[in-house]
Amino acid sequence: MKPKLSFLISGGGTGGHIFPAIAIGKALQVNYPDAKIKFVGAKDKMEMQKVPEAGFDITGLWISGIDRKLSLRNLAFPFKLISSLVKSWGLIKRNKPDVVIGVGGFASGPLLFVANLLKIPTLVQEQNSYPGITNKLLASKANKICVAFDGMERFFDAQKIVITGNPIRQQLLNCQQNSGQARAHFELKDVPTILIIGGSLGARTINLAIEKNLNLLREHSIQILWQTGKFFSTSKEVYGKQTTFITEMDLAYKAADIVISRAGASSLSELSALGKACILVPSPNVTEDHQTKNAMALVNKNAAVIVKDVDAEQDLIPTALNLMVDKNRLAELEKNILALGRPNATDAIIKEIEKLIVD
Repeated sequence: MKPKLSFLISGGGTGGHIFPAIAIGKALQVNYPDAKIKFVGAKDKMEMQKVPEAGFDITGLWISGIDRKLSLRNLAFPFKLISSLVKSWGLIKRNKPDVVIGVGGFASGPLLFVANLLKIPTLVQEQNSYPGITNKLLASKANKICVAFDGMERFFDAQKIVITGNPIRQQLLNCQQNSGQARAHFELKDVPTILIIGGSLGARTINLAIEKNLNLLREHSIQILWQTGKFFSTSKEVYGKQTTFITEMDLAYKAADIVISRAGASSLSELSALGKACILVPSPNVTEDHQTKNAMALVNKNAAVIVKDVDAEQDLIPTALNLMVDKNRLAELEKNILALGRPNATDAIIKEIEKLIVD
């Protein structure tokens, strides 16, 4: 009897890595119901909570990045790396994966490095227009590299690249509720609504801009569904709903006329697949300013509006209010961003994984 297929999926650190990984895992479950699917993450990172919540088993590695400035924490890095490589070796020997998939983040480094040493097929999934250091290091030995943006041959071997788009959570595409029902779920009124998401941990600049302009929003009868992240809260009265984290993102997107967001690749993929008009505030605190590059890929195609982080407190809400009343502009943005969407990205990645499975 042919043994069951086995897959290891590794990466995390932020929702931008975790949610694509979970989407791939769920698609593998559908295509290979008998397969063994195991996740590998970094200890104490959010994947250790989110992956089990999605129904998958996960093992944590003692691994982290290197501080760019001199730091005592860097002294522990060699020991963390050795520990993670040894643990990765054991995981691969026990699970005997047919393919190892890395989605970026520290944990994918040791696992895919060992997989490459053992000649096990590996696939790297890069979400951003500028790859992270882990994926850059892994790409030279990877069998396939799935990307979401054009021009990635600047960083990777063009022969290995496949433009698939980024996986998005299937429930986002399957939402059957209309906007009124979605707003009712959050106990919101059925009136013009702005969804504010700053990433899984929140975005302080966006939060401060919203807090400063809460009265202005109320004066214009614009309610908000505001995901602040766990590190920010306001005592001011909110016209709408404030919450640290939104689990039902399918309903949150459906409830919104406009979305205010950072420009992480996963968020942009979701916004594109759903055709949501958006105002993007790229984080300045990311490698090579890649969120601005992500955002401009949409802005240059008239598919999004951008507000610089430094200008957000002054310009973000006035920009949103102007857009809310310009119905033609709203419709144009929705049409253009939908045309860029790749709702079948997960299926495309699964096809590339299938090609790597050795009979």
